[in-house]
Amino acid sequence: MGIIEKISQNLKIFSEIIKLPVVELSFVHNKSENNDVEATYKYFTKRHPKYKIFQNKQIGIALINIASFASGDEYLKSVNGKNSAFYYARKAKGRNYMFCEIDRNHHVEDIYQINTSAQERQGRKMANSYLQKIERFEDKSNYRYFGVLDSSGRLRSYCNIGYYGDFALVSQLLGHKDFLNDGVMYLMMTEIVSELIREKKVTFLMYDTFFGAKDGLKMFKEKLGFLPYRIQWRLNTLK
Repeated sequence: MGIIEKISQNLKIFSEIIKLPVVELSFVHNKSENNDVEATYKYFTKRHPKYKIFQNKQIGIALINIASFASGDEYLKSVNGKNSAFYYARKAKGRNYMFCEIDRNHHVEDIYQINTSAQERQGRKMANSYLQKIERFEDKSNYRYFGVLDSSGRLRSYCNIGYYGDFALVSQLLGHKDFLNDGVMYLMMTEIVSELIREKKVTFLMYDTFFGAKDGLKMFKEKLGFLPYRIQWRLNTLK
């Protein structure tokens, strides 16, 4: 790519960035609790590896405005239609999959099977950390852990949700390759969003970024109602 093309491409990217809606999100760090709030804040706000004038997790952040929905039903109506997130969630329910909160230590083998069910995801090789079987999970105080079970009680998808202040974060979301077409990932996420709406504890749900994501992952986020934002991060520390 020539210099003129690179300049033109960068100008287009910055034009898209400037147009993004801006949201201020706050981390709340309680020093008396054992969690990763402060460490995550530092990671999010360090310099972006490519665009140095921005923070690491500042541009194109995928968010759902939880506070904009009066109920889970209202959210589901917003993601309904042909081949929609709600369509695939209903498909999973129709095949007797069930969403629930889980104790990961009751599903050690299933989590390992999920992690190793595909050598690549979104065009990238699975990190070595996923290929090692974890015999014992340690829960974080600011996290909840969810799963989708099949009719026999086997875990087919799991998701770790962190609470960091006025927003929640999709930390890990994985499904077994052989059951993705059943809609288990859409059931997982639509139920989690509905749960957060009922709780009224957070304003937004974050799922990493749109920038740099593969087309399949972008489509997944869009179907679920995630939109790209530019974030101003704050850290509130409690004694």
